[in-house]
Amino acid sequence: MAASSPIRVASYNLRKCRGTDGRRDPARVLDVIGALGADVVALQEADLRLGARPAALPPAMVEAESDFELVRLAASPVSIGWHGNAILLRKGMAHGAPRRIELPGLEPRGAVAVDLDALRIVGVHLGLLRRYRRAQLAQLRERLAALPPLPTVITGDFNEWRLNRGLEPLDGAYKAHAPGRSFPTRRPMAALDRVALSHDLALQDAGVNDSPLARRASDHLPIWADIIPAG
Repeated sequence: MAASSPIRVASYNLRKCRGTDGRRDPARVLDVIGALGADVVALQEADLRLGARPAALPPAMVEAESDFELVRLAASPVSIGWHGNAILLRKGMAHGAPRRIELPGLEPRGAVAVDLDALRIVGVHLGLLRRYRRAQLAQLRERLAALPPLPTVITGDFNEWRLNRGLEPLDGAYKAHAPGRSFPTRRPMAALDRVALSHDLALQDAGVNDSPLARRASDHLPIWADIIPAG
């Protein structure tokens, strides 16, 4: 990642492709993703929750109707993610073997990670209760610290309503950013969707896609962040 060439990382909670109008419309979701101009997109709720957790966003549609390819993270042959977390990369982007990271909590949670040429991308969907979110972040930090060092982006639905508390386990290793209010789409009040950067990375720009289409496609608005090396 050259200093003059930022990489755009986005995060989007798809709500299983069910929009605020009650329609399940993966094509609409793909249109929202395409408008982000991102190189990497971390997805949450990309699979249905019950049974074998079939994909809410069909992989054949991603391949045929987008500029992205799916990182192979699923443990089930009918899913595209793990605990609903999936990662899209621009077609042709080289990457290493993906990782699945178990996280503690009352309900099953996990994180997913993939290494690019000079950047590690981690997608998360944290729990609803702050004590579990803190435990999840602490374990995630510990697991990432055990990996070969690489500039790291953690992004996803952090489920934290407060801007000044709740993410303390990241302190000292990562700086968290809230690009803007992303939930709920009808009247955004909370910056639930965040990005956290290791200290060798810097945020050049960031924002929320609040287009009319994005407001219908899910109950979360997607966020994006342009990231460059620090210093």
